[in-house]
Amino acid sequence: MTIIESARRAHRIALCRPSLGLDADGCREAGLAGLLHDMGKATMPLTILNKPGKLTDEEFTVMRSHPERGYELLTGGTAPQSALDVCLHHHERIDGTGYPHQLAGAQISQLARMGAICDVYDAITSQRPYKAGWDPAESIARMISWKGHFDEKMMGAFVKSLGIYPIGSLVKLESGKLAVVVEQNPTSLTTPVVKAFFSTRSNMPISVTSIDLSHSGARERIVGREPTSNWNFPHLAELWAGDLATARR
Repeated sequence: MTIIESARRAHRIALCRPSLGLDADGCREAGLAGLLHDMGKATMPLTILNKPGKLTDEEFTVMRSHPERGYELLTGGTAPQSALDVCLHHHERIDGTGYPHQLAGAQISQLARMGAICDVYDAITSQRPYKAGWDPAESIARMISWKGHFDEKMMGAFVKSLGIYPIGSLVKLESGKLAVVVEQNPTSLTTPVVKAFFSTRSNMPISVTSIDLSHSGARERIVGREPTSNWNFPHLAELWAGDLATARR
């Protein structure tokens, strides 16, 4: 997993915390858990991790071992117990059909339930060797339809924290510019902060410009979502990640 993906997942988990009435220390703890939760994938064979097609049953069994492998890597280190718990249990499901221990309901800690939601969301919205990332709004709709997978209260907090236009969404502005959503405005879910980077009128890239649509002087507004499948923009995640993209290089 790239540094961008790690940061996205840490951010997603931490973002939910205020909605659930938890303090700043808890937010930092959640963010750390988000950064460390997929450590076990570092032990997975690259032929399986980056396979462009469907995994065989044997390969899937190996992949399903990554929570336990990550837990083993973190045990004995300085990571808090909460991070180890999220690492081990972020693939458990509320209905008990997850892995590795088939925990159900309250048996799954609050942080692990949050981690499960954030892990799935970032997995299905990210580009993979075997599939294109789904639109953020479509991803949320699908996740809500998966009964028994997630804690409903936490799923509600997650959706609220993402807003109407989730971070990473490609949107079209009134001027014809395309932009990616980079930050929510808690008091107005329809006016997030965006980065405009492409003009549909000239059909050419433009200088990346950050626009706070909630600002009284903003001359732009979102007129709708734009399907990423209509465009070949491979660096949307880097636009969202900002300086993290530079750190990865």
